[in-house]
Amino acid sequence: MEPVNQGNDPELDGKFLGTISQDFVIVADSLKEASYQIRKRGFSEYPIFPVCKTPQELGALLIDKSEVATQWYYYATFLDEFVQRKLMDRPEDFIEKYKDPEEFCCLFVVDPDFTNFLYIPYPEDL
Repeated sequence: MEPVNQGNDPELDGKFLGTISQDFVIVADSLKEASYQIRKRGFSEYPIFPVCKTPQELGALLIDKSEVATQWYYYATFLDEFVQRKLMDRPEDFIEKYKDPEEFCCLFVVDPDFTNFLYIPYPEDL
C-alpha cells in the first residue's frame, strides 16, 4: 500500500459511499463500541476502521462479511499501525483533520483502484 492522504474525496464518495452507507447502518453500533474500547483501554485516541471487499492484513478483523450481511470486511486499528507500516508520512496532519470519534467513524477504504479515509457520522441515538 502507498501512503495515503485524508479527507472525504468526491471520487471516493461516488464510487463507494452507497454500499458503505448501506453497510454502516448494520455495523455502526459495533464500530462505535470498538472505537470506545480502543480509546478507553488506552490503545489510541485515533481509532481507524479499514474496510475492503477482500481480506487484507491491516488491523484486526472485526466484522467478516461472510458472517454478517455486509458487502465489506471491517477491521479495527489505530494511527500507530499506519505510522509503523509507513503508510502515513505526516501523522500530525492526520491528527489535525481527525474528527471527533464520539460522533464520526474514521473508515479507511482499501480498494485496488482507490484508497482513502472517509468519515461517516454515527446515527444519533433515538
